[in-house]
Amino acid sequence: MIAIIDYDAGNIRSVEKAFGALGEETVVTRDEKLIREAERVVLPGVGVFGDAAAKLRDYGLEQVVKQTAGSGKPFLAICVGLQLLFDESEESPGAEGLGIMKGRILRIPDGPGLTVPQIGWNSLHKTKESKLLHGIDEGAFVYFVHSYYLKAEDADVVTATTDYGVEIHAAVERGNVFATQFHPEKSSKTGLKILKNFCEI
Repeated sequence: MIAIIDYDAGNIRSVEKAFGALGEETVVTRDEKLIREAERVVLPGVGVFGDAAAKLRDYGLEQVVKQTAGSGKPFLAICVGLQLLFDESEESPGAEGLGIMKGRILRIPDGPGLTVPQIGWNSLHKTKESKLLHGIDEGAFVYFVHSYYLKAEDADVVTATTDYGVEIHAAVERGNVFATQFHPEKSSKTGLKILKNFCEI
C-alpha cells in the first residue's frame, strides 16, 4: 500500500492515477495511522511554498512526514513536496519548511529566451547512481512546472540536474528519501518507470 498524503496539494489525483496505471494499491489520506502503516509514502505538491507548508501544519501532518522520512520506509516527494523537505524558499520569506535536508529554494532567474515559470519538458543529466532513476537514460525528458528550484547544500544527495538558465537540482536521494522537482506522474513512459522504481525499492 502506498499512502499519498492529502494536504490539498493540487496534483494528488494525477499521482494516484499514475500509480494505478502500474497496478499499485494507493490510499489518498491525511490519517496519521494509515500513513504510518503504509509500505511507501508520497508527498505530492503543486503551488506556493508557504501555502503548502501552512496546509501541512494545519492538517497536523508535519511530524508524521518527518517520522516517515526518518523511518527507513521509501518516501517520495514531488515538486513543491521536494521544496518542503528543505528549510525555506525565496518564494515565501519567513515560511518554514521541514528541514529534512539542507539547501536553498531559489527563484529561476530571468534570462534571454526563458519564460518563468518553466512549464514543459526538459532533459535530465544524471550525476550519480540512483535507485529512483535506475534504468533512466541520460538526457531523458521529464515534465516540469515551477518558478523556483533547489540548490542543495550537499552535492552528494543530488542524483540529477537540468538546465534552465541555471543548473537546477532536479532530483535528490538520501537513504530512504527520494524527491523530484519534476512531475514523474506527468512524464510519460519515463515518469512511469521512475514511479515503478520507487515501488520496487
